[in-house]
Amino acid sequence: MDEPVDPDNTDLPTVPLPEPLTVLCVVAHPDDVDFGIAGTTTTLTAAGHRVVYCLVTSGQAGGSDPSVSRSDMATLRETEQRAAAAVVGVSELHFLGFPDGAVVPSLELRKAIARVIRQVRPDRVITQSPIRLLDRMYSSHPDHLATGEATLNAIYPDARNQFAFPDLLKNEGLEPHAVPEVWLTASQEPDTYVDITDTIDTKVKALLCHQSQMSEPENMSAMIRQWAAETAKSGGFPEGTLAEGFRSIDTG
Repeated sequence: MDEPVDPDNTDLPTVPLPEPLTVLCVVAHPDDVDFGIAGTTTTLTAAGHRVVYCLVTSGQAGGSDPSVSRSDMATLRETEQRAAAAVVGVSELHFLGFPDGAVVPSLELRKAIARVIRQVRPDRVITQSPIRLLDRMYSSHPDHLATGEATLNAIYPDARNQFAFPDLLKNEGLEPHAVPEVWLTASQEPDTYVDITDTIDTKVKALLCHQSQMSEPENMSAMIRQWAAETAKSGGFPEGTLAEGFRSIDTG
């Protein structure tokens, strides 16, 4: 269920949002969105909410086969991500085309993300935390950190300020948009949890679409379930529950 859960406080304030929601997910690479939030995405789309993906790169630095050209890898990973998105009920994807492994929170990236925000006009943005976790290095890939930093900057001040990147309004007709709420994945201080016990199988199915990145696909289900069980425990859920966790930020 799409509600914040805290073992000491079940009445955490949330930003009032219209129904149905439009949720924009901004991540660095294909498969990031499925590792981080595929269970939550399935819950949202099943309830009739609109979820849109924005991929900063096409993952051309991924995989382990040197015989595959980097342009072919990018095409393959976009195809895999579209297939994974379809599994969880997402049909709108934006690929920004920045270089995999070299993402920085530049003005160019901020503008590209602000453009998508103005196009999609989300009620909530879900993105990667810009803060490195020293005990979870895989979640703190430099591209993840840069994507989180650029997305937060695109949310405030860029997307809402008519004088930031003025050609977005003047030449493209994209009106400013203020995002009310942000959820960060891989955060040091999660305060919002989504029960994905009923959607875990769909999450695993989506992840298995990323075949080019899977060296041991037979171990995927057990690994994802273990991670989700640990997250649920940290959120105060009963034993046997699976969850995804986020840090919620009021940006209204």
